[in-house]
Order: sequence, then C-alpha cells, then structure tokens
Amino acid sequence: MKRKHALRRPKDGAVPDDGDDDLSLTSARGYEAFGRVMAALATEADFIESCRDLTWWRGADHGWHIEWRDGPYASEVAALLADQVCDPGLEGSLVAEAGPGGDGSAVLDVMGVRFELRAIDPMGRVTVRASPRFWRLAEALDTTRRTNARHPWEELLGG
Repeated sequence: MKRKHALRRPKDGAVPDDGDDDLSLTSARGYEAFGRVMAALATEADFIESCRDLTWWRGADHGWHIEWRDGPYASEVAALLADQVCDPGLEGSLVAEAGPGGDGSAVLDVMGVRFELRAIDPMGRVTVRASPRFWRLAEALDTTRRTNARHPWEELLGG
C-alpha cells in the first residue's frame, strides 16, 4: 500500500516550483479579461434572461469558451462586448475580432486573451424581446401600465 505525502518546504524557506504557471501575469490577465466579459454580460438583462445553460470554461490554450442555448446570436454578443468592455483610461474598446463570426459562433480577442463564443439554437435579440414567454423584470415592475389582471409584482408581493 502506497501512502501519499505532502511536499515539505525546504529548510531554507524557498517554495518548491512544481511547474504550475497558473499564477503568472499572463494568467492574471486572462482572469481579468474573463471578469470584464462576464461583468459586461451581467449588465444586459436581455442576455441573462434569455439564455439557457450558460456555461464557460478555460481552454487548453488559456483562452475562454462561453456557450449558451437560445438567446442572442454569437455575433450580437460579440458586438455587445465590443461596446461594453473598455478601459476608461484608454480610448476605444479592449475587444477585437480574432476570427470569423456568425450566428452560431464568434472568436474575440479581449485584452490579448482569446474568447470563443458559441450559441446553440440562437433566436436573436429581436426575437427574444418580442417573445411573450420570457418574464421581463422591467415589465413586471411597471406600475404605470393599467390592466384588468393583477400585475406580476402584485403576485410576487401577495397584494
């Protein structure tokens, strides 16, 4: 029976290098770019409300893959990111198109980090906005709209 032992720190206080460069500056830039992309997507309620199965993972090339079902086209998300991901100290966007893009997929360069966007069975933003099946927070909280039925916010609050 083999036992596993944790690596011990040498007596000179140096930390052994296990070859993992996951904490390098390049890796830090990758996580910063990912954070900026996700923050930009989080500001778009249409995107968050309409997507099913939104997933992301880090690729072998240290780039990011973002995938969703339904929702907007990949080209629409790429345009959204080009508008939203910017640095106040710099002019222009931090996003550049890194490959061909279309309804189902797009490839972007965000701060030098590759992002691959993939939409599975996309509907497009126009169709999402026109679809009555999505519950929309802005409409639910609109108290100026008069209807014969109770408002969704009245249902939520029990009024």
